[in-house]
Amino acid sequence: MGKIYYLMGKSACGKDTLYKRIRMDLPELAVSVPYTTRPMREGETDGVEYHFTTEADLDRMRKEGRVIEARTYQTVAGPWTYATVDDGSFDRKGKDFLMIGTLESYCAVRDYFPEGAVIPLYIEVEDGIRLERAIRREREQEKPGYAELCRRFLADEQDFSEENLRNAGVTTSYPNLDFDACAERLESVIRNGRADSE
Repeated sequence: MGKIYYLMGKSACGKDTLYKRIRMDLPELAVSVPYTTRPMREGETDGVEYHFTTEADLDRMRKEGRVIEARTYQTVAGPWTYATVDDGSFDRKGKDFLMIGTLESYCAVRDYFPEGAVIPLYIEVEDGIRLERAIRREREQEKPGYAELCRRFLADEQDFSEENLRNAGVTTSYPNLDFDACAERLESVIRNGRADSE
């Protein structure tokens, strides 16, 4: 199979926007859209950012052995589950993929596929800038959820700790201070077929 380029980073690091940019610039990349039980946000489209589903549907897919990994977060709005599903979208005949998720989901996907098939692309932004971006994005929502924003922000500090990154073998980060420069660097990595080394 081809490579799976796995985009990840803390909330409000710009990974969703980078993901969209890479998909636009490199349309030859296949994608595997993650599944979630959380409500759809303004501007999202089912099947684009996520497949918006129910816990019952995820349970059915688990029983069928198709769930690669799943994480449930206890949010201020109740439990939300995110999952990667082997739903037939993975081309094992040489096509390269772009995926997006968390460090935890990256590790599960990396372990599911052959060794070396999954390349981590860790996006990094200084915490103060991330917090400003998150607040600005939340203000645009019809019903801003600042408590959930704070929960995610604090959880990311633990989830993406230096120790967890090191244990996952993620040694390279891609700073997103200049969006175009970051996107170009990521696209260069994908075109070259291997991760940068710093």
